[in-house]
Amino acid sequence: MYENHNVSELLGKTCVSVEQLGNDEIVFTLDNGEIYKLYHSQDCCESVSIDDVVGELSDLVGKPLLMAEEVSDETNPGARDTYDESFTWTFYKFATINGYVTIKWYGTSNGYYSESVDFDKVTP
Repeated sequence: MYENHNVSELLGKTCVSVEQLGNDEIVFTLDNGEIYKLYHSQDCCESVSIDDVVGELSDLVGKPLLMAEEVSDETNPGARDTYDESFTWTFYKFATINGYVTIKWYGTSNGYYSESVDFDKVTP
C-alpha cells in the first residue's frame, strides 16, 4: 500500500540505501526503517520514466539530506520526439554533504493522462 507524500519530507533524514530499479523507480530506505519511492503508476496512452541520473545515488547514503526538491517544466528542454502531443520534464534534486544528485524524469501522453511522478511512502 502506498501513501502519497512530498519529496521535501526527506529533508534532514538519512538514507541507508537509494536504489534505481530500471527506468521506472527509485527506492529510498531510511535509517528509521521508512521506505519511500519515486515512480509512476502507468495508465493507458502515456509513458513516464527516468531519463537521466546526474551524480551518484551512493552520495545520498549515510548523511542527512540537505536538499530534496521537485521542479517540473512543460516547455524546456522540449519534447524528445516531435510526435509527443504533451510532455513534462520533472527534476528531483537531492544533496548531502557528500554530493548532489538530479533525477530527471520524462513523461508524455496524448494530453488527457498524467505525466507526473509519484512520491509515496511504502506502508506494510
